[in-house]
Amino acid sequence: MSENKHKRQQGGGLHFGRRHGMPAEKAKDFKGAMRQLAAYIGAEKAIIAVCAVIAIAANILGVLAPMVLGGATDEVIYGLRRMGEGTGGIDFGRIGTIMLVMIGLHGANILFNYLQGYIMAGVSMRITYRLRTQISNKIHKLPLKFFDKSSHGDVLSRITNDVDTISNTLNSGLSQALMSATSVVGIIVMMLVISPPLTLIAMLILPLSAVCMGVIVKKSQKHFKAQAANLGKLNGHIEEMFTSHAIVKSFNGEKSSIEAFDEHNKELYRAGWKANFLSGMMMPIIGFISNIGYVAIVVIGGAFALRGHISIGGIQAFIQYSRQFGHPVAQLAGTASVFQQTAAAAERVFKFLGEEEESPESESPATVTNIKGHVAFENVNFGYDPEVPVIRNFTATVQSGQKIAIVGHTGAGKTTIVKLLMRFYDVNSGKISVDGTDIRDYTRDGLRSHFGMVLQDTWLFNGSIAENIRYGKLDASDAEIKKAAQAAQAHHFIRTFPDSYQMPINEEADNISAGQKQLLTIARTILADPDILILDEATSNVDTRTEVQIQRAMDNLMQGRTCFVIAHRLSTIRSADMILVMHEGDIVEQGNHESLLAEGGIYMKLYNSQFDVVE
Repeated sequence: MSENKHKRQQGGGLHFGRRHGMPAEKAKDFKGAMRQLAAYIGAEKAIIAVCAVIAIAANILGVLAPMVLGGATDEVIYGLRRMGEGTGGIDFGRIGTIMLVMIGLHGANILFNYLQGYIMAGVSMRITYRLRTQISNKIHKLPLKFFDKSSHGDVLSRITNDVDTISNTLNSGLSQALMSATSVVGIIVMMLVISPPLTLIAMLILPLSAVCMGVIVKKSQKHFKAQAANLGKLNGHIEEMFTSHAIVKSFNGEKSSIEAFDEHNKELYRAGWKANFLSGMMMPIIGFISNIGYVAIVVIGGAFALRGHISIGGIQAFIQYSRQFGHPVAQLAGTASVFQQTAAAAERVFKFLGEEEESPESESPATVTNIKGHVAFENVNFGYDPEVPVIRNFTATVQSGQKIAIVGHTGAGKTTIVKLLMRFYDVNSGKISVDGTDIRDYTRDGLRSHFGMVLQDTWLFNGSIAENIRYGKLDASDAEIKKAAQAAQAHHFIRTFPDSYQMPINEEADNISAGQKQLLTIARTILADPDILILDEATSNVDTRTEVQIQRAMDNLMQGRTCFVIAHRLSTIRSADMILVMHEGDIVEQGNHESLLAEGGIYMKLYNSQFDVVE
């Protein structure tokens, strides 16, 4: 069964636990992260190589321009000399030809740059698409324990912010680094052609620039790591507050929420300010060093020109090259900070993609057909932390078609039993079987396709009422949807809405009541027509009158099906074939309603405590 089908057969959504302010993972290895990213984009290496060739061609054309323009300057100088000597004048035809060549060089340079940018945009978007697809697929393969220990905001930050950072780097940063590197090489070659001594002077700025870059990168990297981590914290807090805004308001928690937001925001501000300030210093410092070299070249080059070691046009071209030389060097310095951010983002993304997935399926899975619903728990032991057991030596046998109620105090392990049955977690030891086959021998999809689940925490999406009910069976007709709604006692209130079954449920699903949400999720499960039902406080959000109606509909639905009911309202499970009373992970009592009351144990105390309050 696909992940979507599994979701469709749940009546509500799973509530994945969050830990407030869980920090994002920090990038620890800059070189390792960049190596991983380089390996990841290896599928595009042929196209990137083509872009490199285009970039080289564009830069060759670009660096030729000053040399050609220097030829025009020399022609003017020589023409003026010929006029003074009376032997000729300025050859404007040759100057015109040089200008046409200049126009051609710049035009071709622009065209090649456009092609290179166009191709790299496609490369970056394909890689981004592949990354997001893999992250989406990964989410569906991760075990529930990952979400129990991870902040939703941090996961969302990896899918959005971190992937966007990688995309922007591939789209512009990589192109800029490629163009800048080829420009530096091309300019150095042209300067060597003009004057090796002056080139040596120009090259003296490189070691000094490299030292400055190294110092700044080292100091700013830790702040970029902190920036990524604090962004994850901030996103987690925002997501938590928006999804729980009604609770925040009801407990007057706005002030503490704002204070927590301000603290996370300040931490992000401090880390971001330091990171961007330090990285922003690169270009000014490199520019200052380049200007020092420029002054030295002008002074020494002028002396060379006066002595006839170099022509006026040559010194003009060299000065242009020296000015151009500082620009790509500064750009390379600027892209260094971009790659720091990218390394942090790539580290987080690839760490997420490398998270441990659910245990492998059986190599020869059992066939899941004609499930009768015979379920057996044999000496089951389980703990979310293996050192802290939640379920201890749990043994129970459920016959096909029986209605089994699981009761007990909060934390006794009731919902954990259901999670084990659905293979959201696997047992630490022992065995759970369905129709005599260990559930670990079934595929998870195949096993879950026979379960229907209605949880206390409802889940509805932004769409019409009909679409939300149809989620249980995507090919259901309107008549089947209506029949399921009638069985769930939802049809009568749906008809009261102006658009009836076509009324849209908004993104927060707050334009219908909590009880109405529960009825819709029950209708969804009825439509799915599962073999085994799991009801976790399914009627907790409805009034007493509606509860009686739902209970009657559920009794009809449960005929011939195995049903597990987790209940705190003991009045709803009197008709159960078997009641399992759990205490600290153990079954301490089992039997039907009358026999357990007669025992006078924990069940009787739970039952009487509820009805004593009512009386």
